[in-house]
Amino acid sequence: MKSYLLKNGDTIAYREFGQGSNIMVLIHGNMSSSFHFDVLEKYVPENVRIILPDMRGFGESSYKNEVNSLQDFADDIMELINYLNIKAYSVGGWSTGGGVAMLIASQRNEQVKKLVLIESVGITGYPIFKKDSSGQPIMNALIKTKEELSQDPVQVLPILMAYKNRDKETLKTIWNALIYTHNQPEESAYDLYLEDMLKQRNLVDVDYALMYFNISDQHNGYVEGSGDIKQIKADTLIIHGYRDYVVPMQMRDNIVSALTCNKEVYKGDWGHSPFVDIEKEVCEKILSFIEE
Repeated sequence: MKSYLLKNGDTIAYREFGQGSNIMVLIHGNMSSSFHFDVLEKYVPENVRIILPDMRGFGESSYKNEVNSLQDFADDIMELINYLNIKAYSVGGWSTGGGVAMLIASQRNEQVKKLVLIESVGITGYPIFKKDSSGQPIMNALIKTKEELSQDPVQVLPILMAYKNRDKETLKTIWNALIYTHNQPEESAYDLYLEDMLKQRNLVDVDYALMYFNISDQHNGYVEGSGDIKQIKADTLIIHGYRDYVVPMQMRDNIVSALTCNKEVYKGDWGHSPFVDIEKEVCEKILSFIEE
């Protein structure tokens, strides 16, 4: 891995696959890192270069400055792109990384040639609701503070405790129930993914950032939308599986409706992690799209 010292004092680590002039920056999701894209390496052709950063607080990147928004992640990655002297590129993101990628594509719309959204968070963010005594969400009661988030008994606290105790079995149970629902990685690879999950230091802050993320033109229950989705000019590929139990298809549909650029929706029978469920198919689809 390589690294770059950001102006804010944090160090951003990143991997690179390939050395071609057709460049893509690909951003991982929550509870993961750039390592979760390892399968992509064997499909990268000679004319393509893939840059895979670990966002601040994930993987090998540092976490000196607390994150409060997805914009914080986008700023880090745009600074890295400047440092690498990249003038034209594609950008993509998986899940939370899709939100970061949309911010970059909207703010660097003269540089970003293609946008790829893989099971991406929606344009109005990802709400987290308070829970009743049986653990069910109270649909008219949003969690709004980091303090409340850190005590959420269903979506947050079990993961925090698993991280604290290095409890891979609990993490594996959660991922098998929500993410690796269709297929699972080989055991040796799965263990390495779990090791990288345990490096996350910012779970509550990322969940908070997702709640307040809103690039639509509507209020999302937290904040008014920025409308930045309309600033995206790049041709966009939206990849979303029917069995995604993390990001509902309504979020995908809202992205499709709001984008004013050319877009292609690629959908099928897979879950939240197409890199595991349909490895060859999704890698080749992404690479052919950015090469068009």
